[in-house]
Amino acid sequence: MPWKETCVMDQRLKFIADYLEDIYEMSDLCSYYEISRKTGHKWVLRYEHEGLDGLNDRSRRPHGHPHTTDARIREQIIQAKLAHQSFGPKKVMDYLRREQPTQPWPADSTAGEILKRAGLVKAKKRRNKISADSHPFQDCHHPNEVWSSDFKGHFVLGNAVRCHPLTLSDNNSRFILNCRGLTRTREKDVRPWFEWSFREYGLPDAMRIDNGPPFATLSLGGISQLSKWWIKLGIKPERIEPGKPQQNGRHERMHRSLKAAVASPPKYSMCAQQRAFDGFVLEFNEQRSHEALARKTPSQVYRPSLRGYPKRLPEVGYDEGYQVRRARHNGQIKWQGQLLYVSHVLAKEPIGLKPIDEARWEIYFGFYLLGIYDERQKKIMPCRQWHGKKH
Repeated sequence: MPWKETCVMDQRLKFIADYLEDIYEMSDLCSYYEISRKTGHKWVLRYEHEGLDGLNDRSRRPHGHPHTTDARIREQIIQAKLAHQSFGPKKVMDYLRREQPTQPWPADSTAGEILKRAGLVKAKKRRNKISADSHPFQDCHHPNEVWSSDFKGHFVLGNAVRCHPLTLSDNNSRFILNCRGLTRTREKDVRPWFEWSFREYGLPDAMRIDNGPPFATLSLGGISQLSKWWIKLGIKPERIEPGKPQQNGRHERMHRSLKAAVASPPKYSMCAQQRAFDGFVLEFNEQRSHEALARKTPSQVYRPSLRGYPKRLPEVGYDEGYQVRRARHNGQIKWQGQLLYVSHVLAKEPIGLKPIDEARWEIYFGFYLLGIYDERQKKIMPCRQWHGKKH
């Protein structure tokens, strides 16, 4: 029978006091207090070894646990987190499982508890969620269907040189194709690095960009020297809407990781900063897993494009049904006895006009729609293309 729960400690003290009087037999004493002889001997033995403190309840926690994570494993998890401080528990475990596939690693939740006890996990800040965009994006179910490019805000290096990080990534696999620190954002400074990427990885189907230079201009169709070159290569420029960076969310999320990893504090020189960029790209592509990629790294998903970079730039051509006019040096074309200004960017380039009805014509550069010419108004109306959708 158990102790009376009204005052257990008092019952134990009275039991010991009666036992010390040496009047009662142990069996009679235990019967009176409604406990077993085994329990009675246990409390007497504790009192003799520890005094009154021995009568207090002890923890029932087991001395050992058969499923406790080995100290060596815990240390490896902690060291992996210290080496990759931007990784969460899942990414840490994905990294360790790739590095040591034969090692029996604990569950992600267990790793999270280990890192939490080590003080290496920060509480997440609550973030306001952005509502989904209503405009459809170009499909990117496979690598190289859509690439994204942008500049990650400039900053000043230790030697007072301004650094403009140019980034290029594949939307499907999140693979970073290039991350290059530049001193200028001009087309002639940017184009060589796009050429390097095209030679290394092939050509994408589309390039998602914002509306700033050198990607776009105020010319008809937003076309720039850089996007004109892409069109000649068969790459479709996709300009996001002004003020809506969330339409290029995957690339922007990568920029946030880039800023956290290498932008602060800036390095002294461009060479040192580029080494920091290269280290980030290596970790992001080959060591950091993504839940959207089924816990794989971008390098495990990405494959180079089957469309190689051509040795010679293809000429722009048009199918039957187009009226072709070559733009003059000032960007004008002659149409039905009058001069129409198209764009100085397209100087000396062939421009295609396709009839819509009796009075309207679509104006193309290659496959890229620039605008619509209305003969009645004698005016070219720009055609804005958000994600390849005509408006």
